[in-house]
Amino acid sequence: MFLSVFDMFKVGIGPSSSHTMGPMVAAARFLDMMRASPFHFAGLRASLHGSLAFTGVGHATDRATILGLAGFTPRDYDHERAEAVLKQIAETHVIEVEGLPPLRFDPRADMVFDYDTKLAGHANGMLLMARDAQGDVVLRETFYSVGGGFVMTEAELAAGKDTDEGAPVPYPFKSAAEMLEMAKSSGKSIAAMKRANEISRGGEVNLREGSRKLWQVMNDCIDRGLTTDGILPGGLSVKRRAKGIYDALMAERGQNQRAPHTINDWMSVYAMAVNEENAAGGQVVTAPTNGAAGVMPATLRYYLDHVPGASESHIEDFLLTAAAIGGLVKFNASISGAEAGCQAEVGSAAAMSAAGLCAVMGGTPEQIENAAEIALEHHLGMTCDPVRGLVQVPCIERNGLGAIKAVSAASLALRGDGTHLVPLDACIETMRQTGADMSEKYKETSLGGLAVNVPNC
Repeated sequence: MFLSVFDMFKVGIGPSSSHTMGPMVAAARFLDMMRASPFHFAGLRASLHGSLAFTGVGHATDRATILGLAGFTPRDYDHERAEAVLKQIAETHVIEVEGLPPLRFDPRADMVFDYDTKLAGHANGMLLMARDAQGDVVLRETFYSVGGGFVMTEAELAAGKDTDEGAPVPYPFKSAAEMLEMAKSSGKSIAAMKRANEISRGGEVNLREGSRKLWQVMNDCIDRGLTTDGILPGGLSVKRRAKGIYDALMAERGQNQRAPHTINDWMSVYAMAVNEENAAGGQVVTAPTNGAAGVMPATLRYYLDHVPGASESHIEDFLLTAAAIGGLVKFNASISGAEAGCQAEVGSAAAMSAAGLCAVMGGTPEQIENAAEIALEHHLGMTCDPVRGLVQVPCIERNGLGAIKAVSAASLALRGDGTHLVPLDACIETMRQTGADMSEKYKETSLGGLAVNVPNC
C-alpha cells in the first residue's frame, strides 16, 4: 500500500476538500471523458446527492461543480476569473471550455440538489451528464468524492481503485503493525522508510522541492489568517478571531506573569488562522482534508516557533511521518466526514500531527505509533455537524483543539517507551466501525447536532 505525501497533502481551495475540491476535480475528469467521446455534445447537467446535496450550498459545491465544468481546477484556481466566468454563465446559460463546442447550461435548472436519491457507493455522490442537441443524455458518469479531494467513478470505487496500483515500493506497509516490523528489521525510521518509497516513485528532487512548497503554502496560509479580519461569508456573520487573538498574544510577549497555558492559545490561533482562510475560500493544503487543514500547520508552526532546538531541516521528516499515518487511516478506515464524522477529519489530522511532532522531537517508531493512537483515540465518536453546512462552526475552533491534542499526545508518548495497551491498528478499526454505526444526521448533512440546535437564520 502506497499513498504519496503529495496525494495526502494537496494544494487547493476552501472551504472543503470533499465538497469543493472533489466536485471540481470530478467535473474536470468528466470534460476529459467528453473530449475522448465520439458523441457531439450540446449541453450539460449535474446532480448532487447525499451530503453533497444537504450541505452543498454552504460548501459552495454548486459553484465548484460549475467552475469545474468550465475548466477550472483547484490547484490553479483564479478567484477573479472564476467570478467573471460564473457571471457569464448565469447570463448566457452557456459554458465554453477548450476542446468542446459551446454547451448549454442553466445554473437554475441544470444544477440539481437531489435530497431524496441516495447513491450507493458513498455519502458524497454526484451525477454528471452531457446532452445532445435534442436534450437527450448521451454520456453519464457517477462520481464519488471520498474525502481529502480524492475522487473516484462508480466503477473505480467498486473495483477498489482507491488502492495503489503502481510499481512496488521498498516498504509497502499497509498497517501500523507492518510499519513497526519493517522499521525494526530495517533499522530505519518511519520517515526514512516513507522517504525511500517516495523517491522510488517520484525522485529525490521532486520530494525535496514538493515538501518545501507544501510547507510554504501552509505557513503563508497561517500568516494571511493572522493578519486578516472581518466577517466570514455564508450568512452566519461569524467574525474572524485569529488576528485579534494573535495581536493580543504579541502584545503580551515579554511579560513575566504570563500563565503557562497561554501556549494553548498560540496553537489554537495558528489553526484558527488556517481554517478562517479556508472558510473564506482561500488557498489551503488538505491535511488530510480542508475541514481539518489547520491542525497540522498549527502543530508544525508550534514546533518551529516555540520548541527549543527546532529546525526547519526537520519539516520533511514531519510531513513524511504524518503522511505515513494518514495513509494507514485512509487505507483502513476513512478521512471523510461524510462517511465517518469529524473523527475521520480532525481526528485523523491530530493523529498525523502527533506522529509528525513525535518524530521530529526524537521519538522512536514505537513512540510515534503511540502518539498517533493517543490522538486518534481521543477523537473517537466525534460528529460532523456544521451549522448551516458551513465549514465554520464548530470547525474552526475544533482545529485549534485538535492541534492541542496532537501536541499533548506526542508529549505523552515521548514520556513513555512506546509500550501501550491499544494498538493504532485497533484504534483505526474502531474509528471505521464507529463511523459505520453513526447516524447520517451526524455525518456532514447538517441534520443533527449543533446544526439543528443553534439558530442560524
